[in-house]
Amino acid sequence: MRRLAVLVSGRGSNLQALLDAIASGALDAQVVGVFSDKLQAPALERVMPALRWSRDARSYVHREEFDAELADAIDAVQPDWVVCAGYLRMLGDAFVARFRGRLLNIHPSLLPAYRGLRTHARAIADGATEHGASVHFVSPELDAGAVVAQARVPVLPGDTPDALAQRVLGIEHPLLVAAVKLAVDGRVKEDGDRVLFDGHPLLRPLRVDSAGLLVP
Repeated sequence: MRRLAVLVSGRGSNLQALLDAIASGALDAQVVGVFSDKLQAPALERVMPALRWSRDARSYVHREEFDAELADAIDAVQPDWVVCAGYLRMLGDAFVARFRGRLLNIHPSLLPAYRGLRTHARAIADGATEHGASVHFVSPELDAGAVVAQARVPVLPGDTPDALAQRVLGIEHPLLVAAVKLAVDGRVKEDGDRVLFDGHPLLRPLRVDSAGLLVP
């Protein structure tokens, strides 16, 4: 059974999706630690106290000090995979290098479009007809790592950023579970700036539907 360390900053709905998939037997893994850059992140309440680690990242003078302490705490639980599930703080180069190849992130856009923040508002402003979410390997450059899988939603006439965000959140959960399952089952691997899927280069990101199934 593969061991997951999960990084969170907010409510933890993506973390809960992973916990539910594990409880149902859909995901053969265990969460061995939940880590946050915010002391009172609501996501922490979704797991027992023994699994929680949190610090106020803003109290550190140097970003590298927080990243090093976080990395040491993660290493202590010996994870096979580190999953950023709504973790809103950039990870430094040294942290990424330490976990490179087993570090995944979910991002609310169809990467490479709309790296960074305010993705829903930017998609609406650009007149995009389609939006969604991506799970990718983390690289030193922001939201630029090789994309494993994506799920899509339409941008509807009259959409607001909040309405679009809710629609995207609905497909984030099955997408994250599907991508983490591929990882723990050994079907995806980072290979430089690309993904290997079942040993072969992935020419385009895998597509996942609203039920968490791969789209042919």
